[in-house]
Amino acid sequence: MKAIVASLFDIPAEAKLRNFVDIIHEGGYVPPTRLSRLFESFGIYDATSPADVHSFCSALDASPKQHEIITDYVSRVHAVAMNIASRVAESFGLAGRSFNEWACHVRLNSCKFNEQEDVGYISIPAHTDFNFLTVLQEDECADGFEIMDDNGNFVAIEPVPGTFLVNIGDLGKHRVVCKEAMPRFSMALLILSPKSGEIEPETSFIDGKHPKIYKAVNSKEYRKLRNTSGLLAAEFLSRLKIDQEIVTSDHHI
Repeated sequence: MKAIVASLFDIPAEAKLRNFVDIIHEGGYVPPTRLSRLFESFGIYDATSPADVHSFCSALDASPKQHEIITDYVSRVHAVAMNIASRVAESFGLAGRSFNEWACHVRLNSCKFNEQEDVGYISIPAHTDFNFLTVLQEDECADGFEIMDDNGNFVAIEPVPGTFLVNIGDLGKHRVVCKEAMPRFSMALLILSPKSGEIEPETSFIDGKHPKIYKAVNSKEYRKLRNTSGLLAAEFLSRLKIDQEIVTSDHHI
């Protein structure tokens, strides 16, 4: 799968733009930017949809064999994500909760660390994830993933072959830093939200002693607002508190 991802990033720039997804903000191809000049990413909006996977492969002229491998990989990682999500729900007393009807977005990421002068460069700025749960397969040949500890220091997480990193909600602030001059690829499956798009506090958690704090919000709008607010971590949640006004800026990664 990693070899396929690497080959997709070798296609011409104009061909990459065919990976266009307007259902969610920055849901398709994300090119390098001023703040992330060595990072680019492809996206499949809903990996559980054969039509979405087919559309992605067709847009980038993937071969039938590549299409088959991508489909199989996504299916297997999705099964892992569903199992973990159910266990998380069960730990909160929500036994039997199914996430099979939730949209699952896939990101295929590339950090082009080709020059010695790139060492130390922060390719993906510190942020937390916006979605419910992320299953991440890191590049086992290239270090660089760092997570913030309780003291506010970033700690390197060395990749372990054959394993995934799992991030629940926006609990872990993380970033990617160039450790050596070699290309770095990663793949992530993100459980987004119910396909209705609505996110709201779990009703069984709300009572007289535990009142509702946050507004209901559409997941697609939430992603767009967070990406344009300049707040790329959990602090954006304060904007969703009841009686708070959401203010955006022109900040982009």
